[in-house]
Amino acid sequence: MLVGFDTSDDAGVYRLNDEQALVFTADFITPPVDDPYLFGQISAANSLSDIYAMGGKPLTCLNLVGFPADKLDPEILTGIISGALQKLTEAGAVLLGGHTTVNDEPIFGLAVTGMVHPEKIWRNSGAQPGDQLILTKALGSGVLFNANLKNLVSAKALAECLDSLIVLNKTAAEVFANFEIHASTDITGFGFAGHALEMLRGSDLSFNITLEAIPIMNEARAMYERGVTTGVNQTNRTLVENNWSFAEGSSTTQQELLLDPQTSGGLLVAVPEDQTPSVLKALHDAGVTASANIGYVSNFSQSKLCFR
Repeated sequence: MLVGFDTSDDAGVYRLNDEQALVFTADFITPPVDDPYLFGQISAANSLSDIYAMGGKPLTCLNLVGFPADKLDPEILTGIISGALQKLTEAGAVLLGGHTTVNDEPIFGLAVTGMVHPEKIWRNSGAQPGDQLILTKALGSGVLFNANLKNLVSAKALAECLDSLIVLNKTAAEVFANFEIHASTDITGFGFAGHALEMLRGSDLSFNITLEAIPIMNEARAMYERGVTTGVNQTNRTLVENNWSFAEGSSTTQQELLLDPQTSGGLLVAVPEDQTPSVLKALHDAGVTASANIGYVSNFSQSKLCFR
């Protein structure tokens, strides 16, 4: 075993030989949208993301399904699996089967196995002083989904959000593979702040982050300003509130966006400062246009997550 559960990494890794190691992960979600095909796409992209966050390539997938067969038409389940199949095929992986059980509401995800070179694993720890922090997708999907249930989000903003969620982190990971990566994770349910803090556990380092540099989805800020939130924000705040600090004048809305639970979020990666311009150019040229340099790593100061 090369990577287990002791460091809250995105996946486990098991060495086969000097050249190959298997990467294992599993994840499932409830539907953020009513469209079955879109739900399948989002959930599959979310599940595959952990493999990319470890520097691996997905190989095989197993469906994890909970479905209320007495309430919903079987064609809905077919649509969910079809959407997932489109994404895992795009990832270059294959579907081997899976398991379905009866559940009060639909849940869907994948158990994914990937491959990585034992010496090229990306861990969530390993950031070094002077490293620059690059985030590849905008934040805000959690509050937008909740606001959409109240018919507060424009069709344009929701469509842009969904377009982001179904994008695999495959291209971003392929770009990063050409550079020196010191640490990596993907941003999902614990929000940006929660996953960033996981990268710092057990270290004497701080992340110094410029709030205005963080990409935010259209209308997400406005939804928090209108009082919309998610059921997870407070839980995420409890996880990080003793390990973050803000410059005077920062708003509660800015804090809530950092706590917003993401589905199929982007990668947060620490790279050497001298490589950062080349990394960002390569990402933008490859179509990962939301990518931004949002801060840097320094030796430990008063707080581990310092926002300004």
